[in-house]
Amino acid sequence: MAEIKIGRMVLGVCQTNCYFLYREGEHGAIVVDPADKGANIYGALQKNGFRVEGILLTHGHFDHIWGLDALRDAANAAAECDGRPPVQVYAGEGERELLGSARLNVSGQAGRACETYADVYLKDGEEVALAGMTCRMIATPGHTAGGCCYYFEEAGILVSGDTLFAESVGRTDFPTGSMGTLVRSIKEKLFPLPDDTRVYPGHGESTTIGREKVNNPFLV
Repeated sequence: MAEIKIGRMVLGVCQTNCYFLYREGEHGAIVVDPADKGANIYGALQKNGFRVEGILLTHGHFDHIWGLDALRDAANAAAECDGRPPVQVYAGEGERELLGSARLNVSGQAGRACETYADVYLKDGEEVALAGMTCRMIATPGHTAGGCCYYFEEAGILVSGDTLFAESVGRTDFPTGSMGTLVRSIKEKLFPLPDDTRVYPGHGESTTIGREKVNNPFLV
């Protein structure tokens, strides 16, 4: 089976990482956190031969969802033309309220109110199979109440959103945030993963679980 690859677009006022995962040589792709300008995300992927087959949200803050509705609309229009099922958006079950509130997701304060939804709300540990790939949702509350990460075990890839960064962690001063909860989530849910697991965060460069166990000042 072809190797799973991950690509990145850095988008929006917060320089948010929007990822897309695909099997080498295949056309189906999963998009994670469509940060802004969803039509542009769709166009760039289409230009490079990719077909959006699913969208994953690590959490519902404005800088991770501003492009969601436009991307979902474009992907679903293409799916309808091709006779494929609608493209679904996935998020943690605890994030429903935040996604739907411009106050809680801070989009109102950021100057562009956005209230949206996921099509599927996942429970901790639930697996998702899309575009020939399977990932497991790991609930990691703390940055937000329903924040989560997605673990592609086959590839040793963890998409961590704003839970875990290279030598840092997500801020917890926005609605539903809690530093104590965040630290527990990382230590209890992420640090048991293999040390060589590559971590792809919502902002900044990638790291590994092993590196963060030793070097992250918030966690050592």
